[in-house]
Amino acid sequence: MPTNVVMEALSPTMEEGRLVEWKKQEGEAVAVGDVLAEVETDKAVMELVARTGGTLLKQVVAAGATVPVSQVVAVIGQPGEAVAEAQATEPAPGRNHPVSMPPAAPAEAESKRLPSRPAPAGNGAPAAAGAGGRVKASPLARRMAAERGIDLGAITGSGPEGRVIARDLERAPAAPAPMPAGPVGPPFSEVPLTQIRKTIARRLTQSIGPIPTFYLTTEADMERAWEARDALVNGGPGGSGAERQKVSFNDIIIKAVALALRQHPACNAWWQDDRIRYWNEVHIGMAVAIAEGLITPVIRHADRKSLREIAAESSDLAARARERRLGPEEYTGATFSISNLGMLDIDEFTAVINPPEAGILAVGRIAPRPVALDGAVAVRRRMRLTMSCDHRVIDGATGARFLQTLTAMLENPLAMVW
Repeated sequence: MPTNVVMEALSPTMEEGRLVEWKKQEGEAVAVGDVLAEVETDKAVMELVARTGGTLLKQVVAAGATVPVSQVVAVIGQPGEAVAEAQATEPAPGRNHPVSMPPAAPAEAESKRLPSRPAPAGNGAPAAAGAGGRVKASPLARRMAAERGIDLGAITGSGPEGRVIARDLERAPAAPAPMPAGPVGPPFSEVPLTQIRKTIARRLTQSIGPIPTFYLTTEADMERAWEARDALVNGGPGGSGAERQKVSFNDIIIKAVALALRQHPACNAWWQDDRIRYWNEVHIGMAVAIAEGLITPVIRHADRKSLREIAAESSDLAARARERRLGPEEYTGATFSISNLGMLDIDEFTAVINPPEAGILAVGRIAPRPVALDGAVAVRRRMRLTMSCDHRVIDGATGARFLQTLTAMLENPLAMVW
């Protein structure tokens, strides 16, 4: 009996998914665990796999379509079985379900076979071309190229077999926008919302509206932190110079925030409507900008990890976040978040709390500023920090004491190893 393949809930917050690309074609054999399609969720591009074996009898949903969780997207069965129009049901996500159909004549034996794959391209080679001269690229890379007017054939792919991936597009200059021909040019253009942009809009509405938020701003002297990082990068012990180069100021801030939260558990909390959950574990979410918006990978147990471990993990998570290849467990469950725009020359800003978390820290750039020091004016490297607090969980004095501890650690990095 044929089996329905449904749109699965591939992330904890997923309500609908966009079918980016079919990996199996109608008439092709399918084994349990085979990747049927790539699906764009609210956070990442993930794989929809077969839960039963047989032949892909029908693609119910075309590539590019967005459908809700539990809706039928394909039918798997045995060659020659008849396929009636599949009807969406309400099954539990993560399952494939038998199709109830009346007897019918055998289906016509029409199968579409995938074209043969080209030989893998070497590193540094131009993007590999598939059958018909089509450049091999990830679905996300194709969309980015289309939006920015970039020719994929001119991009060197760094993915498997020379495949162009999103990271390659980030380094490529966008094509100049065409000028409209006089008064007949279109007055505007519209781009459909991606799944992640829909989620961002929904989450912001949940945060800004109902959460009574207040903000605390302070400034840290970063001279000693600057010297400490410089020593790690240029002459510190442990590992090669290339490994030391990976330590960033953001890594140092993550470590300091994690240790400060351990001393101030009232800020390491979730609002749970009828109760407050105070976490004994410290999981730091770090905001990463991607082409479609923002995602927050999580450094788990950040207070227990060394600076080198945090640096390696944050680099890996950020890279895979930009590729939209994070698993749900890697971007959910933060107990406190950090958003850093210092690298974009922003002095200070306020960040939006990510519910159910009770706080988020906005980090500005490190810049030389004149300050009073020992009765004289001196120029010091300073950094502004703004904490957004959910007043239902965190009181003003509570947040202020947390920032005092954090500032003390950043101004004296030795306090982080004491």
